[in-house]
Amino acid sequence: MPSRMNYAPSEPASQGAFSGAQQRARERAVQQALRGRGAPTRDNAADAPTKGTAMTVLSRYSEPMRDHAEPKGLTYRPPTELAIEVSHLRKSYGPTVAVDDVSFSVGSGEIFGVIGPNGAGKTTAVECVGGLRTRDSGTVSVLGLDPQSERGALRQVVGTQLQEGSMPVRLRVSELVGLFASFYPHPADTSDLLDLLGLASKRNAYYGRLSGGQKQRVAIALALVGRPKVAILDELTTGLDPQARRDTWELVASIRDQGVTVVLVTHFMDEAERLCDRVMLVEHGQVVALDTPAMLAQRHGGGTRLSFRPSQPFEDSLLTGLPEVRGLQHEGGRVVVNGTGDLLGVVVHALDGAGVEPHNADLTTASLEDAFLRLTSRPKAAQPREVSS
Repeated sequence: MPSRMNYAPSEPASQGAFSGAQQRARERAVQQALRGRGAPTRDNAADAPTKGTAMTVLSRYSEPMRDHAEPKGLTYRPPTELAIEVSHLRKSYGPTVAVDDVSFSVGSGEIFGVIGPNGAGKTTAVECVGGLRTRDSGTVSVLGLDPQSERGALRQVVGTQLQEGSMPVRLRVSELVGLFASFYPHPADTSDLLDLLGLASKRNAYYGRLSGGQKQRVAIALALVGRPKVAILDELTTGLDPQARRDTWELVASIRDQGVTVVLVTHFMDEAERLCDRVMLVEHGQVVALDTPAMLAQRHGGGTRLSFRPSQPFEDSLLTGLPEVRGLQHEGGRVVVNGTGDLLGVVVHALDGAGVEPHNADLTTASLEDAFLRLTSRPKAAQPREVSS
């Protein structure tokens, strides 16, 4: 694991407050409910019988369901300061409209994700924010600077890692990073930065002889060497192996913890779930949805699905009257319940109160990827435009 380095900007931005992980909240709620009913929890499951009440059968679902990064919570608390404000941004290339009336804001200290299909306009939008492209209309403010008219000042406080870039193949890695460091008044220590990104052994290697993943790490180093207050990272971990990806995630989290605002463009939904406080989904140059990863998954990913075989018949109204239940279907001898929130906990309580035991229970929870596929598979005219702060 790469070592951590002190990466605070010269004037740290204030950091917003955000909620805990959705999975942990659900786990705590379910375990509390199980304890309250005298059913086994993770701590005493070894002593529990394999059959019994509904609470016993479902107790195993108090464990986390998936072995991947925890998603951000459902609730977003807006920070007191904004680092980026974009209003009615538009950019065209001839007759092709790449960005069409896009508006959003990013809080100081936030990790803000931008996702969408290829060609959706993600890169064009963030390049307008970073001063790399000239917008046709609309307003953009980054730390109070206009990227179009105050480009020189902006480059002192914004670091950008491009989706594609080329560097002189005969420059060594240390020379390249040192060159970029010379552009800034207070750069990061180049040796520490190379160590952090796993490039220490390649500091004397020519750029042209690096692998694709190593070149990507160099691009990240160039974006961070100026100790920016805002970092724009486009396809941050493309080409990196799984361990390098997770090490890079830790790097991003650590620089945010020290006040850096991060705009992250990614195609990896697990990356967005792990890192981003909020995610903006863009398609056809427009904002389709904007919310926390967990809320996008809950609203648009199909919610939570609980399937089981009941020990005895019961009236559908036992469950359909619960606020968390959106629908109930019978599939053969199984009952399938769809809903949101703490669906598991409320269904378990209701079944237990009626003396019903669920056998062969299966619980699945929607992910950000599910929401992405649902929202981007619709025709353009049918897509909702839902923006939440």
